[in-house]
Order: sequence, then C-alpha cells, then structure tokens
Amino acid sequence: MFLHPLPKKEGMTPPRQFTFPFHYTPHPLCEVAAKEVKAYLESQPELLADAKNGKMFGVLVVEKEGEYYYLAAYSALLAGSNKWPWFVPAIYDLQEPGSYFQEEEKRIEGITAEINKTLTSRELSKAKDDLKNIEDAAATAIEAQKLVMASGKMMRDIQRTMGIPEEQLIRESQKQKADLKRLKVQFDKDIQAAKAPVKAFEEHVETLKTERATRSQALQRWLFEQYQVLDAEGAAVALSTLFKDLPPSGSGECCAPKLLQCAYQHGLKPLCMAEFWIGASPKEELRIEGHFYPACRNKCRPILAHMLHGLDVEPNPVLERNQQMVKNLEIIYSDKDIVVVNKPSGMLSVPGNEEVPSVKDEIQRLFPKATGPLIVHRLDMDTSGLMVLALHFSAYKNLQKQFEDHRVQKRYVALVERQLSGTGEIHLPLCANPDDRPRQMVSETYGKETHTRYEVVNTGPISRLHLWPMTGRTHQLRVHCAHPDGLNAPIVGDALYGTPAKRLMLHAEELTITHPRDGKPLTFSTKAPF
Repeated sequence: MFLHPLPKKEGMTPPRQFTFPFHYTPHPLCEVAAKEVKAYLESQPELLADAKNGKMFGVLVVEKEGEYYYLAAYSALLAGSNKWPWFVPAIYDLQEPGSYFQEEEKRIEGITAEINKTLTSRELSKAKDDLKNIEDAAATAIEAQKLVMASGKMMRDIQRTMGIPEEQLIRESQKQKADLKRLKVQFDKDIQAAKAPVKAFEEHVETLKTERATRSQALQRWLFEQYQVLDAEGAAVALSTLFKDLPPSGSGECCAPKLLQCAYQHGLKPLCMAEFWIGASPKEELRIEGHFYPACRNKCRPILAHMLHGLDVEPNPVLERNQQMVKNLEIIYSDKDIVVVNKPSGMLSVPGNEEVPSVKDEIQRLFPKATGPLIVHRLDMDTSGLMVLALHFSAYKNLQKQFEDHRVQKRYVALVERQLSGTGEIHLPLCANPDDRPRQMVSETYGKETHTRYEVVNTGPISRLHLWPMTGRTHQLRVHCAHPDGLNAPIVGDALYGTPAKRLMLHAEELTITHPRDGKPLTFSTKAPF
C-alpha cells in the first residue's frame, strides 16, 4: 500500500542523477509527489490534525518496470504510530508490543517512577525537615552562646579595672569556651544522626539514576544494532558502526533513510527525493509550511553516506560552485595591514568540512607574506559582500577589538518574500541547532541575545531592505527576517529558512572600520548584484 503511481505530467522526465540530499532544488516529480501527500493527508482527519502540529514529510520517486511511482514517509511518529500503511514502514519497529525494546523501556520508566516517588516521599520530606530543625536549633544555640561569651568578655574587661584576680577571669573565659565546644560537639552528633536518613535516600536515588543511565545507554546501543540500513548494492550496516560515538537519539527515524530502505528492500530504483514541512513551525526551530528542506546533517549525514553508495548521485553543488567562486573573489582594497574583499555568494569564508577553497585560503595564496590569523569576521557561505582581513597579528587584534566593541558599522541589503514597510528593530535569542547544524534556532534557555535594525527601502511582493546587525551571531539576519517573531519574511533564496533559489539575496553592501595603523575611519561599499 506504500507504492503509489505518480500522476503523469506532460514533458516531465526524471533527473539524470539522484538527488544530493544536503543541498538541492526539489525536482518537479518530487513536487508532484509532495502535492499527492498533502492531498492524502487532507482525506485523513486524524493524521492531518497531528501533521498540523508540525511534521517533516518526505517523498522518493522510484521506477518499477518502466513506470514511475512514489513512496512517502514522515519523521518519527505520526498520530502516535509508525505503522500507517499508506506510508513506508519504519526501519526498525520500536512499537512492537512485547519486544525487548518495549519491555526494557518499561523497566527504565519504572526506575524513573521510583526516583520520583522517592524524591517526593513523606519520609524524605520528614527527614529533611528534621535535619533542618536541628541545624536551625544548633545555629540558634551556638549564636546565643557566642552572645554570652561576648557579654562575658565585656564584663571581664570591666572587672579587670576593679581589681578582680586575673586567674578567676581566665577560668570564666575558659568555661564559656568549653561550653561552646561541648555545644558544637553535641549538635554535630545530632546533625550527623539527622543526616543519615537523608543521605540514605539520596544514595538510593543516585543508585537508581546510575542504573537508569546504564540501562538507557545499553538499550540505545542495542537499538542501533537493530537498525541495519542498506545501500543500493544491498550491503547492510548497523547504525552504531556509522557514527564515531553513540548515534544521536532518533537516528534512522528521519524520512530519507526510511524511504531509501524501503526502496532497496523492494527492488525499486530511486530517481529523486525531497523532504518538506507541513504544519506549525516549532517555537525554537524555524520551519515554514510547504517549504522543502535538506536532510539533517547531525543524524542523517553518516547514515546517507552509506545508503547512497551504489547510486549515481548529483555532485555536491557547494563543491562545484566554490571552485568557480574563487575566480570571482574581488579585492576592493589592500595595504600592508589589511585586505578588503567582495566575497561572492557560495564561497566559504574559512575552510570547512569540504575540501574546497575559501576566502582565507585565497588571500593566503595572494598574500604569502601575511602573518596574521587573517579572518577577523565571517560571512555565511551564501551571503555575498564585504569582508575585511588582517595581514598581521597587530592588525588582527585591533580589528577584533573593534568588532568586540561594536565600533564596526555594517549595512546589508536583502530581498525578502513579503510586502513590508517602515523601520524597526528585532531582538531574538539565538543558538545553534545541535541536531541540524548549521541551522540556528530561537531558544529562551540557551540562546544569546541578538539585535538587528532594519529599514524597508522598496516595498512590493518582494521587498528590499537595509539591515544593520548590532550583534554578530551566525545566520542572525536570515533568522531575524524569516522567524515569525521577526519579520516573518524569509530572504529570497534562503535554502535553510525559506525557499531555495539560484542564490541567497543577502549582500554586505557597506563596511566602516577604523584603520588599525593610523586610526582613520575607512568606509567601503559595493553594489549588491540583485
């Protein structure tokens, strides 16, 4: 029931190579399949209601006996289940009643319940109250004795002037000190006795937590041994062997691995694939209804590196594009201290995980005598515009301090996907999404405050903005534009937070710094290529 005929569209042919899942424009066949998935969900009220809470779906277009079909998947669970027959099955069924996973998970849940029961028990509460009462009584009694001693000292000082023998005064002082010592010894015994039951409870809880952690880790290891993922040639590998450490929770439950696994198991030829979001965006992570997204890197990259083996996959467009971008890197200004460049969209600022040239690499090649760290600030790979680099350490430290003190002025220009007007400011706490780098997320708990000023300079269905970042967080302008608590208007061409296009319409148009040698202000500008 999971294999669905693909509606035929005039002149629509499959791609020559399979989708590179981490950077792609959805193929028209995938767009047709995605519409079919949405139409099906509209006919299933229970599934649609859960999907509207926010869910990633995926489609895989396949060929069987010369005909085109599509498979559909959802991430994790849909309406509490991983067994909706219209969709592909899970790689491993976590919900199988009576399975080892289910039984062990019950045991772990039982340990958690025992921990909570212990921590909220009357006995522990009474033991803590008893301990506090004794500690309070000890503090009160000891303070009272110290007051007695202070008063006694004052009296003895007076008595010395009256001729009272010093031996008598010394004995009185020694007695009061001895009384304080006996008081402390007695209360210390009482406190230690009162601590014993509290400590027993705490040790019991720690023992339970250790057992829970041990069982959880063992269950996770066992679980990822059950996920035997295939490649196009039929080779099966356990997830646990594909990650350097224990795979992240939820690995193998995303759409892409489920779709490919099902295709391989049933002898279907994968043609193209895409993932798209349905429903509300999570509060922290920005997702937009109907938009297509690349596969997540943290969970899926090691898995898909294996599963795509044996398929003719499109080359990574980032690798190809970056090779070309080096030729387009423009030197705007240079002297013996600094270099200012106009970075093209698609070029990395610094070397990344891929073996591709970056701005840093190219400047090092062009200025072989440079001794500084070079990179003072960065632009996103997809952002074009002005960057300043330091050619020696002194210039680097000076420029770095200017950025830290917010004395560098930067103005960006952007095109966004909505009609806007006016001016304003945006404040959002941002941090990296640990499960899907390099995407950023809004988090009141972990995010760092960010601040952007904006001005709409040309309004319409596509609005043109000037943006002034007052802080400098990763993807700050992109998230501030796209997020519902920002402008709710993604930058045109934003593959991470909006709709992919030929390029991201964001350009660092103006940059003002103080020259690190003579202290004179320098302003550089370059016209946006859009």
